Amino acid sequence: MPIISVFFGIVIRMFYDDHNPPHIHVEYQSSKALLDFRGNILKGDLQSRTALKLIREWIDLRYAELLEDWELAKHSKEIKIIDPLP
Repeated sequence: MPIISVFFGIVIRMFYDDHNPPHIHVEYQSSKALLDFRGNILKGDLQSRTALKLIREWIDLRYAELLEDWELAKHSKEIKIIDPLP
């Protein structure tokens, strides 16, 4: 599963040919979660509210790039790296 971004110890990944709705896989310390592109937790848990806030801010800033990567992944094309938070 390719890493698409890393910031403040938060690792963001996206699977190729994954199920809907569009989402990301997030790891922070020992926590793992799936978040949709609106920042809602679909599965798992992030024990850090600060990490969740940073991820949601990143999603807001990178929404168009996330959609582009999702489309690439659906068609098994190379996913692009997305810049971390500034």
